[in-house]
Amino acid sequence: SVPADASNPDSVVVSVLNISATLGSQAVLPCKSYRMVWTQDRLNDRQRVVHWDVYSKYYGDNKMERLCDMYSAGDQRVYSSYNKGRIFMPKNAFTDGNFSLVIKDVAESDEGTYSCNLHHHYCHLYETVKIQLDITKKAEDAKEYWDGEKPVIVALEGSTVMLPCVNRNHIWTERHSEEEQQVVHWDRQPPGVPHDRADRLIDLYASGERRSYGPLFIRQKMNITNTAFALGDFSLRISELESADEGTYSCHLHHHYCGLHERRIYQVFVTEPVREKKVVNLTTHNIAPAVGNLFPFSFPSDPNVVRGHNVINVIIPESRVHFFQQLGYVLATLLLFIVFLIIVVLVTRKRRQRG
Repeated sequence: SVPADASNPDSVVVSVLNISATLGSQAVLPCKSYRMVWTQDRLNDRQRVVHWDVYSKYYGDNKMERLCDMYSAGDQRVYSSYNKGRIFMPKNAFTDGNFSLVIKDVAESDEGTYSCNLHHHYCHLYETVKIQLDITKKAEDAKEYWDGEKPVIVALEGSTVMLPCVNRNHIWTERHSEEEQQVVHWDRQPPGVPHDRADRLIDLYASGERRSYGPLFIRQKMNITNTAFALGDFSLRISELESADEGTYSCHLHHHYCGLHERRIYQVFVTEPVREKKVVNLTTHNIAPAVGNLFPFSFPSDPNVVRGHNVINVIIPESRVHFFQQLGYVLATLLLFIVFLIIVVLVTRKRRQRG
């Protein structure tokens, strides 16, 4: 057996589940993550994008406006014709990690709260940096400071200003090969075995490479579907459960490029199937007419065998009709008793009157 990989101590346990299944059935250990879905980049790395927005009160409408954006493998796009040639980001932003916005010839209309938004659609990462830009007409008032929430830049009207936005994390500055960075593996700990000595069951890479460990019968009964990375469903299916399958199972999801390291734990218990109990009781003594009516066939006879009492117990549930019949008998008997009592009282009174 192959021991479990302990090279990722930073894995975060996101769930712990108890799963009970009957002997001989199939158990499904659910392990899903949309962040692990592999979509090959067919648009020349357009999954990383930076865009600058501004929230301005200058015109009194308090609106948010998109200024420009840029994909990691594309050209910059400036939305307003007024800003073309006046605002820009460094062309090597996704190589150097410098996404700062340069504004030439700043005016009062440029005042507002600017936001630098970094989106990594593949890794589902979103980061935002906010900067406040104020404009002054006095050179001595130009300055930069921190207001407790964001940096504030007071720029001289007509000057060139740079709004800083720097992030040199490797996921923003490097191309990558998704299929080599994503891996899922399942481990199993028999009862009493610690996690660091768990047995590896399956390794599955986004490239399609699959490695199964252990005896052949284990590899045949425990598996993951071939569409795991297409759907983000890495659930483990265990067929024909046995008592020996009990233990602690772990689903490890690793996306080394995106920094995703998650672990899901499952306690699996195997229970005996519930059997239905059918009780049929019939009591007879030798040959009973009632039994003969119930069973139109005859039992084989042997003259050399001495027969005793045959006892078969049958429990036949009473129907509602039978209940109402019994109730009618009781009520009729009670009515007769009342009538008889009335007659006795009348006769007794007449005798007393005559006497």
